[in-house]
Amino acid sequence: MADLAQLEKQALQELATCSEEASLRTWNTRYFGKQGEVVLALKKVGEVPTAERRTYGQEANRIKTVLSQAYEKALEKEKASQLAKNLTSDALDVTLSGRINDRGGLHVSTKVLRSIYAAFAEFGFQIYRSREVEDDLNNFELLNMPPHHPARDLWDTFHTTTPGVILRTHTSPGQIHVMRERCPEPIRVILPGMCYRYEAITTRSEIMFHQVEGLAIGTRITLTDLKGTIIAFARRLFGSERQVRIRSSYFPFTEPSIEVDMDCIVCKGQGCSLCKRSGWLEIMGAGMVHPTVLRNGGYDPDRFSGFAFGMGPERIAMLMYGMEDIRQFWANDLRFLKQF
Repeated sequence: MADLAQLEKQALQELATCSEEASLRTWNTRYFGKQGEVVLALKKVGEVPTAERRTYGQEANRIKTVLSQAYEKALEKEKASQLAKNLTSDALDVTLSGRINDRGGLHVSTKVLRSIYAAFAEFGFQIYRSREVEDDLNNFELLNMPPHHPARDLWDTFHTTTPGVILRTHTSPGQIHVMRERCPEPIRVILPGMCYRYEAITTRSEIMFHQVEGLAIGTRITLTDLKGTIIAFARRLFGSERQVRIRSSYFPFTEPSIEVDMDCIVCKGQGCSLCKRSGWLEIMGAGMVHPTVLRNGGYDPDRFSGFAFGMGPERIAMLMYGMEDIRQFWANDLRFLKQF
């Protein structure tokens, strides 16, 4: 019995010295854990002589109750003290205005895409969506690039585990889809979407990017119509004072093929670091639809003609805003995105 009295006295004295919640928790483990002193004292009931067993048990249970209540009271007091301290040191002024959550906005690529859509809508072009997963037939062969054609080396392609199924390398396969869907009607569409190429990621190239393809087919469409459309687009998007330059080029699905340059929007053609001192910036590739592609789309090249063009909205955005690193479009860096 003397041991129980000493246990109670010692436990209460130690509890009184606990000044924070962590020490209270430690005290509770020492006395009421699996091997706690109060728990062990209760287990000793069987070792006490029979005549004293009842009295010992009652006293042990009384001490257990007293210490448990003392612990709960001390813990509650400590929590209240800590709460009061927090309210004092970190007071909340309820009269202050609330914090306004940041509102999301359109990605710069989306903004440029919508500007392109609006420009071509004024010219009578419709938006035509085509799939991003293509087969070799539509992505290459029907666009005048049969197997082993050297023009295929222009694209490093993502192949799938299904033979012949790939991620499209350009939006040009959409030309075949829309031609076969609408033949023999005239066509005036743009085909925006995502493209994928297995290329090294640099400041000027990415493995995925947006592209906007344009296609117009009719009975009297000439290279003059293509030139007029390109000039009108450049001036609609970049300003009425823009000048356009046409250069000969090569694409397997157009003949003749051209590259389109615009006078630099920063130096106005005088030469700067953005245009590499040339005074010109490339904005798109274009040309008259190749007779083979027309025929593969269902149109008779002796009766119909057409033009096509393709541009990268990320490259357009880089020109519009003077950016130097295309990787920023996919980095999800709010410091970059909030500028637009």
